Amino acid sequence: MQRIPRSNILVSVKQLKDLVDSTSSNHRVLDASWHLPNTGKVAKAEYLEKHIPGALFFDIDDCADKTTSLPHMIPNAKGFEQYVGALGINNNTQVIVYDNHPQFGLFIAQRVWWMFRLFGHQNVSILEGGLPKWLSEGGAVTADVPDVQKEVFSAQFDEKLVKFYENIEKNIDSGEFQLVDARPDGRFKGIAPEPREDTKPGCIPNSLNVPFMACLNVDDRTVKTNEELEALFKSSGVDLTKPLAVTCGSGISSCVVALAAYLCGKEDVALYDGSWTEWYRRAPANLKKNVPSD
Repeated sequence: MQRIPRSNILVSVKQLKDLVDSTSSNHRVLDASWHLPNTGKVAKAEYLEKHIPGALFFDIDDCADKTTSLPHMIPNAKGFEQYVGALGINNNTQVIVYDNHPQFGLFIAQRVWWMFRLFGHQNVSILEGGLPKWLSEGGAVTADVPDVQKEVFSAQFDEKLVKFYENIEKNIDSGEFQLVDARPDGRFKGIAPEPREDTKPGCIPNSLNVPFMACLNVDDRTVKTNEELEALFKSSGVDLTKPLAVTCGSGISSCVVALAAYLCGKEDVALYDGSWTEWYRRAPANLKKNVPSD
């Protein structure tokens, strides 16, 4: 398994500064910030107050399946095409995604990175450290929202990158793939609360736990080295040579683990889109572990 060059996926502040100053390349910067429902923060309002010059806002709750009550489930291909086309993105656009999470600097950008890959767009990368690192290194911000011309984007859905409830249910007995939960271990073990009041903590049977924070250097908001990531997966019982899917609360932080595996050379990690939020609602009691009793 060959490692992916980190520079292909993780963009530095300097690299993005050079790109923002460039007028010749076909690129689009996206602020994909989002906050857990128990924070009281509104990411779109924060974007309107300040963002990287030229950036547009990518709303994962808007670019989503509106027919379900589950949060930010993936849209169909047509919905994705229309959404990103309206952001001035075509199949040749270089896309750079960032978010503004104050602690991690990487909390939602990786979900949008995964979405673009799911719909066939490989020319997508992430600003390492997000807006906090951008600001700490002297990056300019603005409140101006750019006007962009609508583009045509043609999606090619990659079904191997997503899992659904039925796939996870079947896998409990078949063991076709490893399932890794990216939530903090307290939520995985059922001893810390979920951020949604209608959902108790717990985990899916036979799943492993790799908390997404373990993939990051919180002090400087960077992703750990490939050697550190490989050691993390090994110590957590994850074999990167075998099929792997990830889950979390609602399909966001799990993409940090998918990104970490990708950097180690594993490009086919699938995401259980509904994650624990869907599993808690749908699965019978015997298919939920560590759920506290009333």
